[in-house]
Amino acid sequence: MAKHDTRLLVVEDNRKVADGIASGLTEEGYGVVIARTAAQASESVEGEHFALALLDLGLPDGRGLDILKSLREQAEYTKVIILTARDSITDRVDGLDAGADDYIVKPFSFPELLARIRAQLRTAGQPDVLLEALDLKVDLMNRRVIRGGKEIELTTREFDLLRYLMQNKGRNVTREMLAADVWKVTARATPLDNVIDVHVSHLRDKIDKPFDLKLIHTVRGVGFILREH
Repeated sequence: MAKHDTRLLVVEDNRKVADGIASGLTEEGYGVVIARTAAQASESVEGEHFALALLDLGLPDGRGLDILKSLREQAEYTKVIILTARDSITDRVDGLDAGADDYIVKPFSFPELLARIRAQLRTAGQPDVLLEALDLKVDLMNRRVIRGGKEIELTTREFDLLRYLMQNKGRNVTREMLAADVWKVTARATPLDNVIDVHVSHLRDKIDKPFDLKLIHTVRGVGFILREH
């Protein structure tokens, strides 16, 4: 099975169910992280970007819809599919209104789950055409960058790096994430970390150095974050 450049989060407290889903997804080529509690889910999305999360509502340390709300705040661009035994129309409506992208009732067919995941991921790769932070504007369609009304020339790699930081605005971005999602390298090594740091430095020189308010910040021991304050 081909390897996907896609990370999925499985939030499920039942070990047998979680391991079964993770095993099936891994066989399909996805990268999978399991969180068995709401706290673990929150910690996972703080440190890593996931294209999609599978969320069980019956976790031991939090209300399902509260966990969904927290996931939405921490991982705005992550697709969320609820997997639950709660099958009433009210539960479905509440889950979708709370921000879920899809709702699947247990027990479910694994081939159907895969189809639902693929359907969500087809739309997950369609970001906004224009990304903004303070006076910085990134036009994805025309690959133009403007700050303070002035156009900034970036290399292809610098643009892809900035786009990734903007799409994860307000969230920590690790070097491992950048290696996998921008450089498309899964086996991270120290030399690549140095290359990433050099590109971030060059990007800062162009995006931040001429301006009083800085957008790109180093998070010691973690990586980087683009924030507006």
